[in-house]
Amino acid sequence: MGSGWSSEEERQPLLGPGLGPAPGAAWRSRGEAAAAALPAAAPSPGRVYGRRWLVLLLFSLLGFVQGLVWNTWGPIQNSARQAYGFSSWDIALLVLWGPIGFMPCFAFMWLLDKRGLRITVLLTSFLMVLGTGLRCIPVSDLMLKRRLIHAGQLLNGLAGPTVMNAAPFLSTTWFSADERATATAIASMLSYLGGACAFLVGPLVVPAPNGTAPLLASENSRAHIKDRIETVLYAEFGVVCLLFSATLAYFPPRPPLPPSVAAASQRLSYRRSFCRLLSNLRFLMIALAYAIPLGVFAGWSGVLDLILTPVHVSQVDAGWIGFWSIVGGCVVGIAMARFADFIRGMLKLILLLLFSGATLSSTWFTLTCLNSITHLPLTTVTLYASCILLGVFLNSSIPIFFELFVETVYPVPEGITCGVVTFLSNMFMGVLLFFLTFYHTELSWFNWCLPGSCLLSLLLILCFRESYDRLYLDVVVSV
Repeated sequence: MGSGWSSEEERQPLLGPGLGPAPGAAWRSRGEAAAAALPAAAPSPGRVYGRRWLVLLLFSLLGFVQGLVWNTWGPIQNSARQAYGFSSWDIALLVLWGPIGFMPCFAFMWLLDKRGLRITVLLTSFLMVLGTGLRCIPVSDLMLKRRLIHAGQLLNGLAGPTVMNAAPFLSTTWFSADERATATAIASMLSYLGGACAFLVGPLVVPAPNGTAPLLASENSRAHIKDRIETVLYAEFGVVCLLFSATLAYFPPRPPLPPSVAAASQRLSYRRSFCRLLSNLRFLMIALAYAIPLGVFAGWSGVLDLILTPVHVSQVDAGWIGFWSIVGGCVVGIAMARFADFIRGMLKLILLLLFSGATLSSTWFTLTCLNSITHLPLTTVTLYASCILLGVFLNSSIPIFFELFVETVYPVPEGITCGVVTFLSNMFMGVLLFFLTFYHTELSWFNWCLPGSCLLSLLLILCFRESYDRLYLDVVVSV
């Protein structure tokens, strides 16, 4: 299943230690050095296998379900309060377990770098099985039930580093240079699509509480809401178990032959990779441009229902707004990545256009929520339009960022590079949600964080000097 499907010789890098590109070389000299050093008798990499789409499908579905489980409680927070007695602190903490799960992110990056994709994915899916299983344990004590739910959300959060970081590693390992951005987009976007579907599944399956009902009717309503929530929990547990069985049955670590020169070349060690990342000012600049706005947006999306309650938006409407904002971003993100595969060397320009739109749409949403001051029309149409545009612009930038990270710091391994930036993003998200637990009665400051972070990111991208080291290596050697 795992490493037995290819020989030891096939699993060795095609470019040896003395043949790979010099880590400190400039953009053009790195590719030229690799091209000159490649021996004439070396086998030409570039074969792709049809099974790559099955591997991509399994990984993407795993990310989808992880995002779905993470965002289970935000869209139905009013119902969860009545069914299980959750407080505002509990609701915020249930979302906060996602970024908290990124604390051992560097351990998962080490595992991905040393043991490969199969072992890391199996461990990730097993953690999700344990997490969703804990939430389904039938207990009558509400205090114990709440603790089991929190523990389950934490275990699911521990699966986040793999599903969020490993997409570029998977695309480089299995896909050719003209498919990498598309594969990265599909693998990374499905996790966000799962979070979006939680906005749809939760409010549609779980009814909202009726605060005006008599006492007896209220008790019956509470029992009905609890039954519907448990139906969602059991369904998610079943899907996770099915995916774990599928990855256990078939999820190879790599193809018999690499699809590109970059996939065959050697990478820096774990320790040297961190030294390279932390000393690269260009990488730190673009990493902050990604981490700050995406972290703010992730935290904002997780409590969107709570944010929209003061402007009299129902739980169902908030669910639809969150759903379409993320779905639009996923669709546009995959389309943008496909465009980047056809028109190479345009990643910075794409990001500038996306964040210009994100800054404008987030400013529109924030000013609309302050309609008592700005007198802008506060309607369902304006809320839908501003939120959906914001989600489209921000979410579609994720795969473009990932590809630019890898190109900027090559030959640092993809998993380590993306692990550092997603750790930073979740750190910003966690800090915001922590403050939210203490200032949940006044959320206008959270809305202002959106346009501020988007504008800061836009300025950082504008000052960033792009390079395409990995792409140049593939183009030169393949020619």
